[in-house]
Amino acid sequence: MVIFATHNFIEDMALVMCVAALAIVVFQLLHQPLILGYLIAGMIVGPYVPGLYASTDRIAQVSDLGVILLVFSIGLEFKFRQLRRLAPTAGLVAVVQAAAMILFGYGAARLLGWTPWQSLLTGATLSISGAVIIAKVFEDVEVGPRVHDLVFAIVLCEDLIAILLLAAMITLSKGGAFSFDQLSVKAGFLTSFVVVVLAIGLFTVPYLVRGVAWLERPETLLITSMGLCFAFATIAERAGYTVALGAFLAGSLVAESGHGEVVAHLIEPVRHIFGAIFFVSVGMLIQPQLLVRHWIALLGLTTLVVAGKIVSVSIASMVVGERPDTAIKVGFSMAQIGVFSYLIAEVGGSGSLLYSMAVGVSGITAFLCPFLVRASEPTAAWIERHLPMRLQSAFMEYDGWLARQPKAGDPDEPAEGDAASRE
Repeated sequence: MVIFATHNFIEDMALVMCVAALAIVVFQLLHQPLILGYLIAGMIVGPYVPGLYASTDRIAQVSDLGVILLVFSIGLEFKFRQLRRLAPTAGLVAVVQAAAMILFGYGAARLLGWTPWQSLLTGATLSISGAVIIAKVFEDVEVGPRVHDLVFAIVLCEDLIAILLLAAMITLSKGGAFSFDQLSVKAGFLTSFVVVVLAIGLFTVPYLVRGVAWLERPETLLITSMGLCFAFATIAERAGYTVALGAFLAGSLVAESGHGEVVAHLIEPVRHIFGAIFFVSVGMLIQPQLLVRHWIALLGLTTLVVAGKIVSVSIASMVVGERPDTAIKVGFSMAQIGVFSYLIAEVGGSGSLLYSMAVGVSGITAFLCPFLVRASEPTAAWIERHLPMRLQSAFMEYDGWLARQPKAGDPDEPAEGDAASRE
């Protein structure tokens, strides 16, 4: 039974924002992360729960702004010196995690009786974590700077992997032959695009932002930064990549001006509004009836995402030299899927069971993410206390050996500096 249905964009926004406001007030009084309230609000105003109904198409168009602004904010917190130092380790962790989850997802889907094509799509869908979800959770749950920086560096590398995966899945869905040569070419084009954008941007954006900041008008700085954000997002989209990549590059370039913190403070209210709309739109896509009918598959895939990402990311992080407690915290933070998972699953059809599963798993893991991040601290402490002395000694020796190796990413920084930063 429909109690109220919207007929235009104004009514959509009124319904979504009012229900979201009520939901997050309740969740704040219950001392729960606000992202959970947004997801519940989305289910309430979505088409799959009787009562209130807002247009999913109109809200989805606005929700893209939330993705752009949230990813732009992530970029504002990074500087290229940090990325250069973290990229080799984060890149390896991202590759190991993605490969492991593709294999796990493929095997699980085959056990469920799905076709090889559906199984391959499932593995790719489960392999990419959600940068937007992590960014929102980290606003509510505090983590250490090392964990924060490493998580977002891994997520950035995963986004680049997702672009290649998406291209591969689209080619295969059209019946075309796909080879590693084609993948290499696409990876080369992606790398060239990023390098060209950064090369031009580093010689223009920081100076432009400093010049605007010199005028000492917050409004002017805000509008200029937003213009750069959407301009870079448009460039990335026109080049065939995701708007999130362009927004992140824009944020990183603005941060190079030295005014990143000021811009982040200025866009915070806008980011909260459109970020809320994004998470409500995710909740609107959850189909409770369909997921209840296939609850075994949903439970299995959700468990696989949580356990598989925690284990694969934690082990890979320790392999690249992170302390066990840091590696475990990073693994717990990465245990969810996000926007790229929807895009990959959509290759199989937006109305397909896999797409509904992707949204369902994303919604549940987004719900669990704040609890997992909070649980990572005591879990890491417990594991460290109960870790056999032989293993602790082996980790210390391995970490010392890595610290003595030359750092290709940052030659002007001594190896001991990196080792100390892991403490």
